[in-house]
Amino acid sequence: RERRARILEARRNSAFAKKMQPVYAFMNKFSLIFHGLLACLINFVIEAISRHSVFEAWHYLTGAPMVFLYNAFMIFITFSIVYLFKRRVFARIIISVLWLILGIANGYMLMVRVTPFNAQDLKVATDGLTLVKNYFNGFEIVIVLVGVAAVIIWMVSMWKRGGQYAGKVHRVRALLGIGVCALLYTIAADQAVEKRVVSTYFGNIAFAYEDYGLPYCFMASLFNTGINEPDDYNEKTIEEITNDREITKSQTGRSEEELPNIIFIQLESYFDVSEAEFFTTSQDATPNLHAMAAEHSAGYFKVPSVGAGTANTEFEVLTGMNLRYFGPGEYPYKTVLKHRVSESAASALGALGYGTHALHNNGGNFYSRAAVFNNIGFDSYTSKEFMNILQLTENGWAKDDILIQHIMEAMDTTEQQDFVFGVSVQGHGEYPEEKVLENPAVTVEGIEDEALHNRWEYYVNQVYEMDQFAGNLVKMMEERGEPTVVVFYGDHLPTMGLEAKDMKNRYLYNTNYVIWDNLGLQKEDRNIPSYQIMADVMDRLGLHSGTVFNYHQQRRQTKDYLKDLELLQYDILYGDQYVYNGKPPITEGHMQMGIKEVTLTDLVENLDETYSLYGTNFTKWSKVYINDEKQESTFLNNTRIELPDSKLKDGDIITVSQVGSSNTIFRTSREYIYMDGKILEYTDEVKEQKNSAKTDGNQQKTENAGQSG
Repeated sequence: RERRARILEARRNSAFAKKMQPVYAFMNKFSLIFHGLLACLINFVIEAISRHSVFEAWHYLTGAPMVFLYNAFMIFITFSIVYLFKRRVFARIIISVLWLILGIANGYMLMVRVTPFNAQDLKVATDGLTLVKNYFNGFEIVIVLVGVAAVIIWMVSMWKRGGQYAGKVHRVRALLGIGVCALLYTIAADQAVEKRVVSTYFGNIAFAYEDYGLPYCFMASLFNTGINEPDDYNEKTIEEITNDREITKSQTGRSEEELPNIIFIQLESYFDVSEAEFFTTSQDATPNLHAMAAEHSAGYFKVPSVGAGTANTEFEVLTGMNLRYFGPGEYPYKTVLKHRVSESAASALGALGYGTHALHNNGGNFYSRAAVFNNIGFDSYTSKEFMNILQLTENGWAKDDILIQHIMEAMDTTEQQDFVFGVSVQGHGEYPEEKVLENPAVTVEGIEDEALHNRWEYYVNQVYEMDQFAGNLVKMMEERGEPTVVVFYGDHLPTMGLEAKDMKNRYLYNTNYVIWDNLGLQKEDRNIPSYQIMADVMDRLGLHSGTVFNYHQQRRQTKDYLKDLELLQYDILYGDQYVYNGKPPITEGHMQMGIKEVTLTDLVENLDETYSLYGTNFTKWSKVYINDEKQESTFLNNTRIELPDSKLKDGDIITVSQVGSSNTIFRTSREYIYMDGKILEYTDEVKEQKNSAKTDGNQQKTENAGQSG
């Protein structure tokens, strides 16, 4: 300590330190001005990193100077806390590094995905290892670790060498200053929203980050979530807007035999490409959907997002709730619905006796769907972990035709009619700039830029195959012969940098929908928002169930419709649920993952002392466990899995689980016991035989010991 004190004293009295004292005094005197300049510099740097271009950052600064200054002011406010400390240089370094880390994280995320770094990424920080595997390769991990270590070493060095403020720290004055800064920011924030410098609604979170800046958008995603309590929220108001809770009732004039199957298919990034005005196609890319639209109800489908946000369109369709009342850029699937139950189309139709099934040819955990679908009342959810997907697009997404088989299997599990909600993935980006289709079924003309031409031609051909899937699904329903309604719609426009002028309807929040049926429903073409379509379809069928859907059916054309909808949404998700009067329609989930159960039929020891496990309904996500320990395994086909390293002995218990991301076990087979080179289902009878044999063995040992004595 004495040696360190001497070193510090020598530094303070060095010629350089004395020479810099006037500079430090000047900077301390005008520190607020320097904080402002530093905030502007940091804001520019993190925007340059996020946009992957200094020129783009400059264009943002000059094109939207008020937005830039608003974000810089936000950073400036964070520097106000340095006046609470003597080590002000070090405090400034800490704050600057945190902002730069945010910029670097966002810049990197935008290299590997289309969604910017936001607060939801922090909420899954406990899944750190999975995130690392998703977004970093081995070399990048090393670079990150080296970079983190270098920053830590540098910061420790600055802690030692940064010096301290020589004057007295006036903490009360500093706290008052922080309070004043907070007040100024509150005023500035209100004015920024009022003057439309920034927005509280993000139709596309990626576009919002570009338009409104990283600091504002990240903080909005962190602090502005959920629905704020409306001023006039109370039990009396809820009673008034819900007709004294009459809208919570479920009823229909149809008999059980007259209830039709209801199928909703959400087509990934789909829109009618003939709506684009800057290219043409060699043939109709969607002949089946066009034929349906000519005979059945169809129109524009107003969605809450552009170029991304699949789960938010899905949320509006399934719950009937308007996303506009939530926080900017929020995904309710990742926030409120991940942890609590709520009404939905599944619970509403389930109350009328429907079997309810969800399907998605992508990961079960994607957008927290496994948790959410359970919380909103589905009976079953079949994700890709339960599918043997053989056909993939050129950029690795499952093709949609696989859904037909699993839709049929789901409907076959129930005697009553079914509600099926299918989420496709084939049309997902990114769309390759190089030519990957050798002989495309549909060619694109009118786009001169080669990379852009290749992207659109790839996309159009995915749409063509999605249309074939739609046609095949309807054909299967016709062959099935049951009364059925099938709704096809696009979740959002593709991530192609589209502008309003590129579209015939001059609106980026429109996709297309069509409602096919074999009931003879009257054709009613109109434009419809995603949060109304479920109520609309149910109304056409004479089905009145689900609080929010009944609300739409009764109040859509009335005064204060949207204002009262916000009140109702708040009461159901965040309030006291006055509308239910203590009797909520759903209190817990009951969902089963997958339709078909995995069974084991045989286990064969090979000549090389490996094992082959035989059974039914295996997929590449089937993992083998022996005595609850996961084994190294190789999936061969839906009936065979190889076990190269496993060792087995009599009495070992074998199970097979369907495992998703983050090692989530979605479903596990029944237990099987290994005995005498064979496997048997470990039933209660087998357990009794095993325990009896063990008891007899112990008794025999006791008798032998007595005879020996």
